[in-house]
Amino acid sequence: MNDEAKRKQLRKYKAFATGLFVLMAVIFITTTILQKSNPSHWIGYVRAFAEAAMVGALADWFAVTALFRHPLGLPIPHTNLIENSKQRLGDNLGSFVVGNFLSPQNIRPYIQKLKVSNFVGEWLGKEKSQEILIKNLSDIVLDILNKLDDSTVSQFISKKVSEMTDDIKLNKVVGTGIGYILEKNDHQRIITNLAKQIKDYILANDEMIKNRVKKGSYSFIPSFVDNKIADKIADGLSDFFKEIEEDPQHGVRDLITQKIYEFSVDLKEDPKWEDEFKIIKNGLLKGDKLEEYSNDIWISIKKTLMKELLEDHSALKNYLTKNLNEFAQNLKTDENLQNKIDHWVRVTAYKYILKNTHQFGNLISNTVGNWQGKELSEKLELEVGKDLQFIRVNGTLVGGLVGLIIYTIAHFFL
Repeated sequence: MNDEAKRKQLRKYKAFATGLFVLMAVIFITTTILQKSNPSHWIGYVRAFAEAAMVGALADWFAVTALFRHPLGLPIPHTNLIENSKQRLGDNLGSFVVGNFLSPQNIRPYIQKLKVSNFVGEWLGKEKSQEILIKNLSDIVLDILNKLDDSTVSQFISKKVSEMTDDIKLNKVVGTGIGYILEKNDHQRIITNLAKQIKDYILANDEMIKNRVKKGSYSFIPSFVDNKIADKIADGLSDFFKEIEEDPQHGVRDLITQKIYEFSVDLKEDPKWEDEFKIIKNGLLKGDKLEEYSNDIWISIKKTLMKELLEDHSALKNYLTKNLNEFAQNLKTDENLQNKIDHWVRVTAYKYILKNTHQFGNLISNTVGNWQGKELSEKLELEVGKDLQFIRVNGTLVGGLVGLIIYTIAHFFL
């Protein structure tokens, strides 16, 4: 029922209670006039009933009206109670709600019934919900990206990179990286490829070898001998590197591995390498260069992010959709995950409500206290005015009965 309907209902019951008072007044006047010319006893009883009913009706009208306003507009003490006591009413109402509705024993049964995991899983599993969530997240991130100052972000990145690299010893990083490659045996592919490249280079440049042999040979040695020697050298070298390429257990591989390992240890432990890499790092990460690198990195990241967030079916959005589907499915089927989430929600809600019960009380108190007095009176009268009109009706009838009883006792016993 809206406020307008409540006003109509209140006017209806007010008219009924007032009409009953007017009826008693008419009866009282009529019986008073009749009593002067008619000695019938029943007239006195009716007159006594009507007289007492009027008193009861007026008394209850005054009491009901005094709650919401000054009766007849007269500033009689202890009237217009709600408007004059609205702050105390708000405080008491807030304390009542907190004490009787937000106590631990009252809220615990409701908190224990909370089960949000299935609801969230069902909601997230819907395509429309995923689109709404991803769109809202995209809009938020885009808004943040557009508001960020590029130069400030670049300076922040360069500062953090500078702070991080100050403590990083690149020689140890490189040495450890080489050691990791050796541990995974990935360097063998490099050796295989290098041996193949050298073998192919020798076979493709046999003329160069012949020229080298002739250049280092004596003039009295015939050319065909030099060519024969060059062919033998080329074939020997190509066969040697072919063996390295095809034999994973070749001794040269072990020798190369050992030398690389020794170099990695030397990188990590020899102070000279620390100084060398520090010089290289300082050359690469000078202030102006570092700011330039940072700006390029940030602009690239920002451009990529904005492109991914603006496109409807970008790789990033597809990835988010895939993960949302997986998470929604887990929420619906994984009991362990459901229990963890529901338990966390219950504990968090319980603690938060208990921790902030006084805030609920303050909210009620401040809300009622900030209402205009007349507005508060009107609101309350709309809610309870109908029932209060029955108090007036009851006061009229009960007053009449009491008056009748008193008149009867006085007539027969006094």
